[in-house]
Amino acid sequence: MTEHTSQDESVMRMPLTSADVLGDRIEHLRNLFPEGFVEGSIDFDRLRSALGDFVGEGKERYGLSWAGKADAIRAIQAPSVGTLVPCPEESVNFDTTENLFIEGDNLEVLKLLQKSYYGKVKMIYIDPPYNTGNEFIYPDNFREGLDDYLKYSGQVGEEGVRMSTNSETSGRYHSKWLDMMYPRLFLARNLLRDDGVFLASISEHELANLTLLLNEVFGEENYIGTLVWKSRQFPDSRAKTRVSTDHEYIVAYARTAFSGFRGIERDESKFSNPDDDSRGPWMSRSILGLATAEQRPNLHFEITDPDTAISYAPPPNTGWRYGQERMAQLINTGCILFPAKEDGRPREKKFRKDLENEFVSFPSIIDDVFTSHGTAEIRDLFGYQAFDFPKPSELLRRFVEQLAGEDDVVLDFFAGSASMAHGVILQSQKDGMNRKMISIQLPEPIKEDSELATHGIASIAQVGAERLRLVKRQLDSKQVSKESMLPSESVDVGFRLLKLRASNFKIWDGSEDTNPEALQSQLELFADHVLPDRSEQDVLYELLLKAGLPLTAAIEEKAVAEQKVYSIAEGLLFICLANPITQECLRGMGELEPERIICLDAAFGGNDQLKTNTVLEMKSHGIEFRTV
Repeated sequence: MTEHTSQDESVMRMPLTSADVLGDRIEHLRNLFPEGFVEGSIDFDRLRSALGDFVGEGKERYGLSWAGKADAIRAIQAPSVGTLVPCPEESVNFDTTENLFIEGDNLEVLKLLQKSYYGKVKMIYIDPPYNTGNEFIYPDNFREGLDDYLKYSGQVGEEGVRMSTNSETSGRYHSKWLDMMYPRLFLARNLLRDDGVFLASISEHELANLTLLLNEVFGEENYIGTLVWKSRQFPDSRAKTRVSTDHEYIVAYARTAFSGFRGIERDESKFSNPDDDSRGPWMSRSILGLATAEQRPNLHFEITDPDTAISYAPPPNTGWRYGQERMAQLINTGCILFPAKEDGRPREKKFRKDLENEFVSFPSIIDDVFTSHGTAEIRDLFGYQAFDFPKPSELLRRFVEQLAGEDDVVLDFFAGSASMAHGVILQSQKDGMNRKMISIQLPEPIKEDSELATHGIASIAQVGAERLRLVKRQLDSKQVSKESMLPSESVDVGFRLLKLRASNFKIWDGSEDTNPEALQSQLELFADHVLPDRSEQDVLYELLLKAGLPLTAAIEEKAVAEQKVYSIAEGLLFICLANPITQECLRGMGELEPERIICLDAAFGGNDQLKTNTVLEMKSHGIEFRTV
């Protein structure tokens, strides 16, 4: 953050970069261990002393390491100077929706979202490249930042960034994949709420590495579990090894305070009350255990039917579920159902009212929804096969049902064909809850001879956005067969489409000639540093992003002293882009007492006195005032 001094007062210039991830972590460390800092820098000897027994001895210790890890960490620390430009004409319900679809490199976008969405996302699901050697479109230098993305996406005239698959025959096969994943996972964790949950689909190719990577980023104590999804409905007869790989994995981690999966609803049809028991509905369940007589001898004993005096012993390899004291109590209260025949087996009468939870645990194996369902779904929406091997929205809807509730934010930063966003819509239709989704997808180019290209679709990002448009069209035309679904007007099925671009402001990178004449020329050019080809809406959204407000915040135009002012989030922030700006407008905004006000620095026209007076007036109202 830069300060510009005007006479004896300072006007805080708004930073035009993404959040300083490294600086924020160092500041947090300083707050925890002030004794570990000397003259503003970390003193590692003092820090080690402060940490005491928690510091490991020597260099050899357990952990994940690979060639390029240090560079991957530096990729996290490099700030982004990009912005997200709104595209209302490509959006659906732009003015009212709270959903986002962002076209751009997800590393840059995740950096840009740090201020606005830090600690606000309830659920993250990603379906990253599986690194199988043929589907992984990969920048030859994963550390290429915004400038190279602009070349890749054709936004600048230079030759595009060279892309390639990551084949097993290339050097650093696994390291390249880890290089790509690590900074993205690190930044994603920052966005999760304390009770947030992270899910990632993966195959066996990188399951082990992904698990180790997530152990490092999230902490292995926050591991929830690994789900097995039977993705293939029928065995693959083409398998060269004669072993058909019919499954994928979904790895789940908690942010910190694990809230867990909700669980699935109990089958209430199992409960009834045929004997009019005053304790209410009940079901019959087994009282057999899991231990042999050698393992748990206290669970191996005979129980006697008090009405017939017939005794029953458990199988020698299982024993009973309960010990003798608990079993006697259940018999005395009529909770053990003895069989009508001697060769039968006693069971327990379990009452619905005694169950502590409305739900049973979510199963770790999912075997009733398949990739073929996702393929048919895409074909039904588009009228042709627009995407290969999409995840079925029903699979992802179940995770939304488990993990995201009213007003929760769901993020997918490898959005692909937008199956997760579709799943959010379906679950919101089912239960009527208002959820918000953020989808991020690289504009990976479509092959020119593909069927997609003949329909005017040029990138994977366009596939995802078009899918959401088609979903809305389908819902509006009431082509949904499930009677339990709510009408589309009851659910937010729109999205604001934004695209990653260079900043709307001229960013001085110090690369110009530094002789006095050249510096003077540059200063004159940067006096009004808004790029001439950018709209007021473009600038407005960049300031929203850099000010740390959600990109779906309500925006209202109002006139203050006959100049246009944007009131953001019901008056939380005022932005005035008038150039020049009048003293009457500045005073008028101050009198309305927002928390913050942002104006163009060039709007003061070099009038330091007006700037100084404005700082004093805003301070008297308790308003944070910044220029850009």
